[in-house]
Amino acid sequence: MRKKRVLLLSEGFGSGHTQAAFALSAGLKQLCPDISARVIELGKFLNPVIGPMIVAAYRRTVSSRPKMVGMIYRSNYKKSFNRFTQLAMHRMLYAHTSQVIEQLKPDLIVCTHPAPNAVVARLKRLGLHMPLYTLITDYDAHGSWVNQEVNYYLVSTPDVKERLIEKGVLPQRIMVTGIPVHPNFWQASDKCEVQMQFDLKPLPTVLVMGGGWGILFEDNALSYMTKWRESTQIIFCVGSNEKMREKMLADPMFQHPNIRIMGFTREVNKLMDGVDLLVTKPGGMTCTEGFSKALPMLFYEPIPGQEEENCEYFIKNGFGEMLDSNDTVDRWFKLIHDRDALEAFRDKLRETRDEQYDAMKCPTAVLQLMQ
Repeated sequence: MRKKRVLLLSEGFGSGHTQAAFALSAGLKQLCPDISARVIELGKFLNPVIGPMIVAAYRRTVSSRPKMVGMIYRSNYKKSFNRFTQLAMHRMLYAHTSQVIEQLKPDLIVCTHPAPNAVVARLKRLGLHMPLYTLITDYDAHGSWVNQEVNYYLVSTPDVKERLIEKGVLPQRIMVTGIPVHPNFWQASDKCEVQMQFDLKPLPTVLVMGGGWGILFEDNALSYMTKWRESTQIIFCVGSNEKMREKMLADPMFQHPNIRIMGFTREVNKLMDGVDLLVTKPGGMTCTEGFSKALPMLFYEPIPGQEEENCEYFIKNGFGEMLDSNDTVDRWFKLIHDRDALEAFRDKLRETRDEQYDAMKCPTAVLQLMQ
């Protein structure tokens, strides 16, 4: 008897979609070692020249014209991809999707980005007999996710479920599972061991993350943090943005024994167990990872649209605040220097997390649906 096969299709428009796919894949294998799960960024896989060019253009637009990105997001908020758009995407980027599916012969397809989701939905209309699950990777439900051919939606919160229902999705086809995080996040690491591994000092510690692309805008509040460097350890994780890393390393403002500039790492789960405060772009995956660790969070420079919705959700639930002034920096940095107050605050966060989030729920739900 062959292993059950799950095909997870994503796109590189922001790293969170693919991270969620890998997290779900790893979670499925953790809970059921006999399962086979493969993650593919479909546009890049089928069109290794055009696909990355489109992603790069999107990245430049997000960096240089975020307000325009937000305007496009909102103007199409209630709209699914129409038939013409689905056809155009299929012809331009996804022409051989059916061949990939035929070759891999999955028992189930999970899409973590609206574009491959729309293409697989179109193939189902044309005769593909394959369960299609859609994992929404933010704390909002844009209309582009919605297709009649989706068998089940896996969503982050009851609010997202209600937004899908408003868009015409049947309630019985929506499961509130939370966004999956990698099994590495399921268990906490010992803080002292993390400090030893990363050569960190036993000081109040802040982790500043710039998202999967490592985009750290030159934000005054981020620079202001360095004024706390004598008493506070600050780790700037700039991801894949090597130019930003080199620029920061050359800047005297960041040249201090209590300041670390890090590039890409696969051990964010451990870093989060070694710090007291997370400062981050409010991408759905990074916020969920911080949520799973019950970390207080400060959010900066949200991309208009889904990142603003992510912010709203976590601020509403008491997990953090917008980083909009130097006073905000001072208030939160003072909190992490008061160990009793910090621990009392984090106890409340853990209580909220335990009520609202189970890191194993999404892969468990997928396995149950497959059975």
